[in-house]
Amino acid sequence: MTQIFSLVILILSVTLHEFFHGYVAYRLGDNTAKNAGRLTLNPIKHLDPVGSFFLPLSLYLINSPFLFGWAKPVPYNPNNLRDKKYGDAKVAVAGAAANLGLAIFCALFFRFLGPASLVAPFLLQAIIINVLLALFNLIPIPPLDGSKILATFLPLRWRLRLFQANPWWGFAFLILFIFFGFDYLVPLVFRLSFSLAGLPF
Repeated sequence: MTQIFSLVILILSVTLHEFFHGYVAYRLGDNTAKNAGRLTLNPIKHLDPVGSFFLPLSLYLINSPFLFGWAKPVPYNPNNLRDKKYGDAKVAVAGAAANLGLAIFCALFFRFLGPASLVAPFLLQAIIINVLLALFNLIPIPPLDGSKILATFLPLRWRLRLFQANPWWGFAFLILFIFFGFDYLVPLVFRLSFSLAGLPF
């Protein structure tokens, strides 16, 4: 039951993540997401066959302690953003901020209801999933959001190198991180999640 709930929370969380990318871009002057029908909280518009279904279901079948996944990236045109200097970073950080905000919201309910509540395990799962999504997406490896935030503060020549590089290099580094770096990320996710919930870790 907890795993099924986690799958629902994951889908809603990645939907919120992508919606806020599009929403911030829209507020900064870019209508790309709106014109593409992606400025919506309807999960169907954002779901990715691999990231929203295949990967989470695979993790569910192997009894993973948590579920993970992603949605289709919301399109936006950085040339349309009014804030030419920090616009990219604002759009990029919006997704992680939305997940962190949802984690804090669930943590407040968890603290109010208490760990003995019947819904406490579900709230804790929601906190963990959203903290994981927030921290993972802030890793500065293309195509993750962290790479766009980092690029904002790099000299122009390094920024161009970062985004003109073969995109497969970014995916290769990302896969390496998932295999060899995830073990370092997971304890941080649980530590922060338990701290938000007011639980010892």
